[in-house]
Amino acid sequence: MKTILQSETITVPENVTVECRNRCVRVTGPRGSIHKEFVHAPIQITKKGNQVTVSYWGGDRKQNALVHTVYTRIGNMITGVLRGYRYKMRSASAHFPIIIAISDDKKVVEVKNFLGEKRSRFIPLAEGVTAERSTANKDEIFLEGIDVENVGLMAAQIHQSILVKHKDIRKFLDGIFVSEKGHLDDE
Repeated sequence: MKTILQSETITVPENVTVECRNRCVRVTGPRGSIHKEFVHAPIQITKKGNQVTVSYWGGDRKQNALVHTVYTRIGNMITGVLRGYRYKMRSASAHFPIIIAISDDKKVVEVKNFLGEKRSRFIPLAEGVTAERSTANKDEIFLEGIDVENVGLMAAQIHQSILVKHKDIRKFLDGIFVSEKGHLDDE
């Protein structure tokens, strides 16, 4: 069944500016700026006053879901420039301790001694994402940034870089896992 008009409206906070042009959205706030292009989606993005509206005319279920997806992504961009995102990752090992090293510029994460292997794994971080070592726990790192998609992507790449292969995963439970997701101002 077709819906005549599917629309979602976001209220923009006062210290955030949103620019919409040709399905390209730029959100600027106190922590920085994020730019995303939604040219693949046949939707309308309009801004009137302090409200951004995402709409689609005459859509079925999938197009209506696309409207909500774009609405949520713009909301995540606004939250990112206001509060930022922080993922906490912890390493778990049974016998060989996993060593996590972070470069001086906080742009590369190095994982050593996974299951006693000599090979090091280097994970370069995406633009806008920084890594930081925890002061409370030696086996915990923080991934921080304003774009939740990039922060989540880097957490997934670190986790997938040391997956256990050709062994029983019920026995070999070593790895680096996301233990907590939150915002930068939740300290």
